[in-house]
Amino acid sequence: MALTLVDLGTAPPSNAYLTADRLGSPETYFPLRVLVCETCWLVQTEDFARADELFDADYAYFSGYSTSWLAHAESYVEQMAERFRLNADSFVVEVAANDGYLLQYVRARDIPCLGIEPTTNTAAAARAKGIPIIEAFFGARLGREIAARTHADLVTANNVLAHVPDINDFVEGITALLKPTGVATFEFAWVLRLLAENQFDTIYHEHFSYLSLATTARVLAANGLSVFDVEELPTHGGSLRVFAQRADSGQRPPTSAIEDLLAREKSAGLDTSACYVSFQAKAERVKNDFLRFLLDANAGGERVAAYGAAAKGNTLLNFAGVRSDMIEFVVDANPSKQGRFLPGSRIPIVGEERLREAKPDYVVVLPWNLRSEITRQIAYIADWNGRFVTAVPRLEVGQ
Repeated sequence: MALTLVDLGTAPPSNAYLTADRLGSPETYFPLRVLVCETCWLVQTEDFARADELFDADYAYFSGYSTSWLAHAESYVEQMAERFRLNADSFVVEVAANDGYLLQYVRARDIPCLGIEPTTNTAAAARAKGIPIIEAFFGARLGREIAARTHADLVTANNVLAHVPDINDFVEGITALLKPTGVATFEFAWVLRLLAENQFDTIYHEHFSYLSLATTARVLAANGLSVFDVEELPTHGGSLRVFAQRADSGQRPPTSAIEDLLAREKSAGLDTSACYVSFQAKAERVKNDFLRFLLDANAGGERVAAYGAAAKGNTLLNFAGVRSDMIEFVVDANPSKQGRFLPGSRIPIVGEERLREAKPDYVVVLPWNLRSEITRQIAYIADWNGRFVTAVPRLEVGQ
């Protein structure tokens, strides 16, 4: 049996940014509905879009444009190298290596590495950093092919486990790839935080699953891995980093952090339907408050812009039906997005110089998880009495 967590209507894929010559063409919209399995409590998008439709050659998400995310990646590499004694005799594989944002720090330590990345433009950016890349979707078959040549001491899978349509095939590939003594780490946005903090805008077609520790441990165990540690992270509004090893390894005993976190999930009711049934109303409230703010600003002759052409922003804008008559433009630091238009809303994406020229009354920070970084970066909007706005988890308008 399955219950509906939230129905966000229909929207184009969140990273399907439009070029100017495509504005005269139709966009493909898919339903965006999330269900909860009442048997295993895995939260999943009702799939209508294939992975190769979402992660294509024009994929525009580059990890390396966020300074805070780069710092997170560098810290991760330092911690893993120290904890698992990685050196020039080790081998590290990152699945979903994107633009080499993380493996550049592995390479800087002279640790042999390999990236797996299916999107052509980000793979090219990683190769430009000197990182070897296999340009393909990862799964059991590719994991076995690489393992036929060499096995990995560490497999890193940051913010990708939730993005794969066949999660069992994906994990099976990682199991095949690991050395008997190897470690795999998985980072993903924690569904408990999504529910508790009304993070409905983190729902989009690229996310096939929304994961708890309990469901993740179950999936890993079904494919030959056992969890031996877990950490709670502040990234993406609250994430987990799960450490796993081959189930036949027995190298590392489980830490107490696992039972502590599982107890928190049970206390929050993640294994009960009551935990999920009120989420739709919370999302609707955010949508209505945000629309009311935009309509009032428009009626008062005030100008509104946004910062961050992020996937989560596209979920919010399309759910609320916002177009460029309400938000004039969105600034983004990624040159590959500038000159394009947001999917669905068709709001133009521009460079930061446009912000200084237009001097809008309000700047909506769409990637609210990077609010501190962004508000520091463009604090100068105070020079013309500009104010920051966030819509999630609730409407907040700066003074």
